[in-house]
Order: sequence, then structure tokens, then C-alpha cells
Amino acid sequence: MFVETNSAVLRLRSLSERQQDALIVAGSVVAGVLMYSIGMVPLYETGVADFAPGWLRLTLFAAICLAELFRRRAPAFALAAGCALLAVDCVFGVSVPMLTVFADLLYAATLYGSRRLSQEMIPMASMGAVGAVVVALVLVPGWRETVAACLLVLPFVVIPVWWAAKIRLHREIAEAERTNVAQVAKIGRLDRRAAVAAERARMARDLHDVIAGDLSAIAIQSELALSAKGDPELAWRVLGAVRENSLRALAEMRAMIGLLRADGESPDEAAAPARLADLTRLIASARVSGMEIDVRIEIDESDPVPAAVDLTAYRIAQEALTNAVKHAPRSAARVEIRHLDGTLTVEVSNALARRPRPATGTGTGLLNMRERAVAVDGSFFAGPSGAGWLVRATLPTAVAVSA
Repeated sequence: MFVETNSAVLRLRSLSERQQDALIVAGSVVAGVLMYSIGMVPLYETGVADFAPGWLRLTLFAAICLAELFRRRAPAFALAAGCALLAVDCVFGVSVPMLTVFADLLYAATLYGSRRLSQEMIPMASMGAVGAVVVALVLVPGWRETVAACLLVLPFVVIPVWWAAKIRLHREIAEAERTNVAQVAKIGRLDRRAAVAAERARMARDLHDVIAGDLSAIAIQSELALSAKGDPELAWRVLGAVRENSLRALAEMRAMIGLLRADGESPDEAAAPARLADLTRLIASARVSGMEIDVRIEIDESDPVPAAVDLTAYRIAQEALTNAVKHAPRSAARVEIRHLDGTLTVEVSNALARRPRPATGTGTGLLNMRERAVAVDGSFFAGPSGAGWLVRATLPTAVAVSA
């Protein structure tokens, strides 16, 4: 029984709005004809009730049923027409069929009408109820009949408006919740997309700084080894640097793969990030490539450098030295690192080559250095300085920052 009722409700909901309204009007017509046939006309006697022919009541009922067809498409128009027809019916004594259809028009105007109309329905219904009492006092001869008529009429006015207002409120709350859920889902998708983009940018930056620097050094040193045919000692020294850079790039690549596969677990010691203490290997590799490098380091031992700043400083120095070796080979360079008063300053400068090599990279090196400096609330500069090129990064260390 319950399954059959549920399936019938589902079939009714599958109908279009016009089909549902037509079905409601058909039900009103059948119920009204049945009420008229058993004599539910009128609810109270008036002085002119005897002058109302049967065809007039049926005409009024047919007209209000016609107005009911617009209960959803034009609820304000349907309600106005229903009020006018009910007022005429009140003169001859309100009939239950007319009052039943009018109750449905009140319900539809409150539920399907505009927000303003729905909000005004409660005071309008209250005024209509008071008006019905006044009309009953004027038209109905005795007070007992007046009380009985009001008790019969008021539920047809109050209950439909109250019930429709509750349903509309619940629908608006549900719609607001669906909108909020959709917005939260959209924000979640945007956050995930931003997180993926940020992670891809970080991985690209790390791959560029870790792998591209060592591979660039290997390429330059290999070219130098090929050109040192008459100097076996230089060729062996360069090949040793090539092997060291290859092993370091391989180790860092394995460390990055281990970090990506860590799945939130603590990485092992092999995956520890590079630090400024490893800068001597970069200097040695650049010198093997033919660069003359002057190194000046001033570190305040009493002020520890946060790991994020230490890694950032190392990567910026690595990228700056790689660019110097690539674009100004066999020139003079200076690396200066100062850590004083809560600020770590990294400066790498080099003389410009007489015949600079054509640019073959992607141009992301400077962008990566700037992004790394900004990520730890630092500042970055790269550009011509005097007769050479200067890279300067100023990184705060007084407050620990996140990478």
C-alpha cells in the first residue's frame, strides 16, 4: 500500500506544472459539483439569498475554477479574480465550493507569488478575516449565525496562508543551503586547483634549481674538457668535476623522488635539503669551469638561520653562479654572504663576457630566485651593476618563516 502511494506521488511530481494545475482544477470541479448536489449552499442565509438562481452560483463557481488555472503562472491575477467572485457569492451567502477554491488561491498566491506578495499575504489575510466578520455582521440576521459563519470561514483563510508561508520558508532555506553547498564546493575546487598549481610551480622551481644547475655545469665542463686536448691534467680535473656534479644531481633527484613518495611520512636523512654549508662545492665546481671567484662570508654564529632561509639562500647562490658560468664563462665573479642583525644577504656579481653566449634557457631562473626570496618575506634584485651583473637577495632571519 505504501509503495503504491509513493509511486503515485512520484508520477504526480513527474507531471508538468500546467498538468498539475489542470489536475487540481479538475479535482475542484468534481468536489464542487458533489457539494452543490448535496445542498452545501449557502453557509448562512441573507436577505437576497432567495433571489440567487442555481445557474448564477454555478457560473460563479465555473469562473473561479477558471481563475484557478492561473494559480501558479499568475497567482496575483488569480487571487484578485477569486476575491471579486467570492465577494459576489458572499452577497447571496458563501458556498463551500467557492470557499474551497478561494482557499487554494490564497495558498498558491502565498507559495508561488513574488516575495513581496508572499510577505503581504499574512496582513492581507488578517484584514480579509476582519472584513469577513464585518460582512457577516451586516448580512447575517442573528449573532449566533454570525459566530457560526466566522468559525466556518476563518479556517479557509488563515490555514492556507500559514501553511503556504511555512512551505515557502522551508524551500527558501533549502535553496539557500544548496547555494551555500555549491559555493563551498566551488571554493574547494578552486582551492584544490590553486594548491595543485602551487605544488607544480614549486616542483618546477626545485627541478630547475636542483637539476638544471648541475646539468648546465656538466654541459659547460664537458665542453671545456673537449677543448683541453693539449692539457691532460686540466681535462682530468674537469672530468672529475663532471662526475661530482653528475653524482650530486643524481642524489638530489633521488631525494626529490623520495620526498614525493613519502606520503606525509618523515623523509630520511638522504632527502635533507641543501644548505649554505654546501656552498663550497658550488664554488669548486664553478672554478673548475674556469671562473675566478672571490668568496666573502660573514656569519653571525649566535643567530641561527631558519632552515627555509638557509635553503633559499643556497638555491639563489646556486642559480646565480650557474648563470654566471653559463653566460660569462671564464670571467671573474664575487660571492658575498652576510648574516648580521637578523638579515641574511646573498650577493653574487660577475663581470660581463666580451662575447656573451646567446640565451638558450627558458628564462625562469630569475623568476625562481625572486619567488624563493618572496616566499620567505625577503627582497630580490637582479640587473646590471657598474660593469657587471649583480644578484642580491635580502632574507630576514629574525622570525622563522615557512618555506
